[in-house]
Amino acid sequence: MRISAAKLFLRRSYSSVSCHPLRVCVVGSGPAGFYTAEKMLKAHQNAEVDIVDRLPTPFGLVRSGVAPDHPETKIVTNQFSRVAHNDRFSYIGNVTLGSSIDLSELLDLYDVVVLAYGAESDRAFGIPGEDFSGVHSAREFVWWYNGHPDCSNLAPDLKSTDTAVVLGQGNVALDVARLLLRPTIELATTDIASSALAALDESSIRKVYLVGRRGPVQAACTAKELREILGIKDLYINIQNADLLTTPADEEEMKSNRIRRRVYELLSKAASSETSGPSPGRRELHFVFFRKPDKFVESDEKSGHVGGVQLEKTVLKENEGSGNQTAVGTGQFEELSCGLVLKSIGYKSVPVDGLPFDHHKGVVPNVRGRVLSDNAEDTTQVERGLYVSGWLKRGPTGIVATNLYDAEETVASITEDIKQGSMISTNTLAKPGKAGLLQILDNRNVKVVPFSSWEKIDIEEKRLGSLVGKPREKLRSWNELLRVAMS
Repeated sequence: MRISAAKLFLRRSYSSVSCHPLRVCVVGSGPAGFYTAEKMLKAHQNAEVDIVDRLPTPFGLVRSGVAPDHPETKIVTNQFSRVAHNDRFSYIGNVTLGSSIDLSELLDLYDVVVLAYGAESDRAFGIPGEDFSGVHSAREFVWWYNGHPDCSNLAPDLKSTDTAVVLGQGNVALDVARLLLRPTIELATTDIASSALAALDESSIRKVYLVGRRGPVQAACTAKELREILGIKDLYINIQNADLLTTPADEEEMKSNRIRRRVYELLSKAASSETSGPSPGRRELHFVFFRKPDKFVESDEKSGHVGGVQLEKTVLKENEGSGNQTAVGTGQFEELSCGLVLKSIGYKSVPVDGLPFDHHKGVVPNVRGRVLSDNAEDTTQVERGLYVSGWLKRGPTGIVATNLYDAEETVASITEDIKQGSMISTNTLAKPGKAGLLQILDNRNVKVVPFSSWEKIDIEEKRLGSLVGKPREKLRSWNELLRVAMS
């Protein structure tokens, strides 16, 4: 029914022209989406680019993923806002791919569709007790303290326990651990959600355990993030000296990876610098290496709530030829008591109907951004006019700037396909693009939020923030966001 609706509009709206605009739709308004839009506008002077996003607020993880105490990383939104004011650009917010509009309809409406909607779900351990209350994904926790409307009601219990376990040792794991341990007076002047700031201010958590399957040489964080958490004032840091012993395989890894060597050096220095033990009231950060979760343990005091994590000790096994080492369980177990668990083992992209998807890797199969057809046995069978960029293309890795290079590669593929005539139909009729999309959305009573309406939200958040000494006070509910946007 929806496909026929789009095609009906197409039949009514096509105009016979020999040189029509290149109509491009980018799904997702995070860094991958905006960099792709920017590169398309620069590379093709006849391009009209529309970014579609399910949220009424643009900028993706720059708004909802970057930690509130990292304002310098968010400056990139100024660059994205300049893109948004280009006459050939439109932001179409509050539109969900798969419900508001289907992928097949976008392909009918636009010459080029680039999917850049990132990863909005989580990898799971698949072990017993994962559904206990008190067990959250790090993504949910990050969205909660960043005021994402999907997690405004999360309300993690920070009062009933003094111990939190963070499973994972990447940058996101360090972010959530830092927010739990950092003095709230230092967060009060950031754009952290006010509800999260209040909860952290009343938090009873004094100990955070960062648990990793492998050793300090393989810790997945960057030196910058590690240095920041190690620099928290009056923080007791515990690292077992035995965990810092290295093997020849470890030395080889550090020799070929400067970041790993620097991370290892920082951890070694932190371990040797800690001369006094923990004291009452002092906050503690414990690095736990060579352990992987086996199951979550139920609390004795609270039915259905997590009371600890059973960890299996691991050893590293070298993968022949790869230079990497894999953690292998030893069959020895120990229990770590806690009342809060944050799983930080990776974000996961979600497929939509009609999109080829590799469920194992969590990405769309592609070659340099060109989406491969389902069951394609070679890399020449591609979905004409369909591309990917960002995490959906490569997986949830890298920093904000990584998406710039990623977008450049995808746009280069689009440009190449246009020149070769392998992407656009030989039909000389112009596709309706934005006009067709807005007509269909209007017929379905979808309330579209343009960039000018986001700017109303932006102004209101900054006004509310100025009242309490913050750069902005985020509107955290869908109703609040849409009320201000539609005002």
